[in-house]
Amino acid sequence: MAQISVEQKAVPKRKRDNGFIRFFKQWDIQLMVLPALALIFVFSYIPMYGILMAFQDFNIFKGMGGSPFVGMKHFQMFFESPEFMNVMRNTIVISLLKFAIGFPAPILLALMLNEVRHMFFKRLVQTVSYLPHFLSWVIVSGFVVSLLSTDNGSVNILMEKMNLIKEPINFLSLPEYFWGILVTTGVWKEIGFSSIVYLAAVAGVDPSMYEAADMDGASKFRQILTITLPSIMPVVIIFMILAIGNLLTAGFEDILLLAKNPVLRGVSDVIDTYVYRIGIENSRFSYATAVGLFKAVISVMLLTIANVIARRSGNSLW
Repeated sequence: MAQISVEQKAVPKRKRDNGFIRFFKQWDIQLMVLPALALIFVFSYIPMYGILMAFQDFNIFKGMGGSPFVGMKHFQMFFESPEFMNVMRNTIVISLLKFAIGFPAPILLALMLNEVRHMFFKRLVQTVSYLPHFLSWVIVSGFVVSLLSTDNGSVNILMEKMNLIKEPINFLSLPEYFWGILVTTGVWKEIGFSSIVYLAAVAGVDPSMYEAADMDGASKFRQILTITLPSIMPVVIIFMILAIGNLLTAGFEDILLLAKNPVLRGVSDVIDTYVYRIGIENSRFSYATAVGLFKAVISVMLLTIANVIARRSGNSLW
């Protein structure tokens, strides 16, 4: 029996280019990235030097180089302050309300708009829902104040004509209404613009999957549950991770403009407004920096935990 010998030729391993060689080979692409990197370095990394103020008794005349280090003094002061529990409660509750209502709202809008077949009506709804995003909070807050005004406010007039109330209600002076007003206004302002990404993701779903579902007799609602939602889930998870990382960012401009009445401070004072009030208005720069740094550290921890959990589903930021 003839023995057939097969000569195996050794395939030479392809030499991997090191980082410097790859960089110079792609010099034109890297050149395009440099302005963005410079922008991030100047406005995001250099200011990090200011974090040192959180560990100093900062004196504006001595500067950071001459101010004495006091360690964790300002962090301890924040944790022991009588305002700590109230600020943290407001921050967490408002953030969770915005997350629970504001996060799924643009997804639902995108799913509903995807089912609209009348193109004129679809574009009209998209335009109307996008517009509030381009208005500043100064304009939006003025609009809300006018709507809820006790003098010729549309909401009070409507409720009086429907016999729901006997006299006008000053909504922006009553703490029990503030969270609802704040969250509703935020959702109305951002729902249209936030839905753009989800509409783009829905548009990328393979139409043949819907055709096959139609042939099987699946309803529109069943198609959304079994085709649309699973197909856009990677995008949803990425934005959910980012939203969880911002859970301690309850808002600043919206709260500052809608909660001008001091009566609302008990339900409106969050970390961002507290830092502004203590740091800018009271000139306690070291204390305010410590509070801001505390928020940043917790946010990074939440972002990391959310990313680790999301990685199990195969979708994560890193």
